[in-house]
Amino acid sequence: MKPLDNLLVLDFSQFLAGPSAALRLADLGARIIKIERPGQGDLCRQLYISNLRLDGDSTLFHSINRNKESYAADLKDPGDIGKIRKLIERADVLIQNFRPGVIERIGLGYEQVKEINPKLVYGSVTGYGNEGPWVGRPGQDLLAQSMSGLAYLNGNADQPPMPFGLSIGDLAAGHQLVQGILALLVRRGVTGEGGLVEVSLMESVLDLQFELFSTHLNDGGKLPQRCKVNNANAYIGAPYGIYATSDGFIAVAMGSIKRLGELIGCEALTGYREPEEWFSKRDEIKAILADHLKSRTTRDWLDILEPADYWCSDVFSWSRMRQEAGYQVLDFEQDVFNSKGTRLRTSRCPIRIDRKVYKSPKGAPFIGEDTEHINEEFSL
Repeated sequence: MKPLDNLLVLDFSQFLAGPSAALRLADLGARIIKIERPGQGDLCRQLYISNLRLDGDSTLFHSINRNKESYAADLKDPGDIGKIRKLIERADVLIQNFRPGVIERIGLGYEQVKEINPKLVYGSVTGYGNEGPWVGRPGQDLLAQSMSGLAYLNGNADQPPMPFGLSIGDLAAGHQLVQGILALLVRRGVTGEGGLVEVSLMESVLDLQFELFSTHLNDGGKLPQRCKVNNANAYIGAPYGIYATSDGFIAVAMGSIKRLGELIGCEALTGYREPEEWFSKRDEIKAILADHLKSRTTRDWLDILEPADYWCSDVFSWSRMRQEAGYQVLDFEQDVFNSKGTRLRTSRCPIRIDRKVYKSPKGAPFIGEDTEHINEEFSL
């Protein structure tokens, strides 16, 4: 038994935020029925982040929509809407990420489906909430990163704003949605009532920054000052950053600059004794450290710093990481197969329950692959 076994989720969402939330619920045991437009399906099927595709769909779609079923329905067709309403009567959770107002016009907004199933937990993802001048803006990850100030935390001081190298806003919103859904399921277990969970990309990206943003709100509104040298966190002093060595890179976190200088034989650093200097003079310190670390290999420095418990690490590429015993013991990869037997190598659920690792071999479905048997099962 998995924690969410026998839970039925209807996933109307597309792209990444909503489907990633449904994926995590599936990993924890829920049954996910993905509602897709006949013929076209989830637009993410054709959203390529590389030139890889499997059976006509993007690998991005396959990685986000594994372990789900697909039910094809035209939400403009009264007959199909009638079938969807019958599914909603039986469902525990519904997830949607239409632009504000769209799903209400279809007749499947929260207040509308609440009358069908008062116990339903209804999850909604938007770009910027449901009110205000930003409502009509596209709810897209890069745009949310840019508008939230997040891009001003990345890169060095002399570089332009830099986004993250992944869809961090979508993923954060998906995580927040899962938390809200699980919270309402707990409440439903006590009161018997369902409820509405609303998250947005904007609020999720802002929440990612809460530690630094709170500093800004309480220090007179000062803007974060990125380091000129090897910036890694605008609010943390030297040596925090990633540095080149003679054969690669090394990450150095927090610690005494004086002690660091003594350990690595850099006399120029031993004079920085006061912790206040490690922030006020961090660019100066980092420049000295960056020059010194280039003189030896990453392994040489790790052999000095790790036994002294000075926080540091190698900087792995994915290929290097996968060769490491520490990664291999995590057993983090799995093979999933679609109904044609096509294999996709992907990651597993990162959550362990009762010390168990959760995997599932079921790959992403084709559009409408499960429509017929769902119609029979639910007498639609």
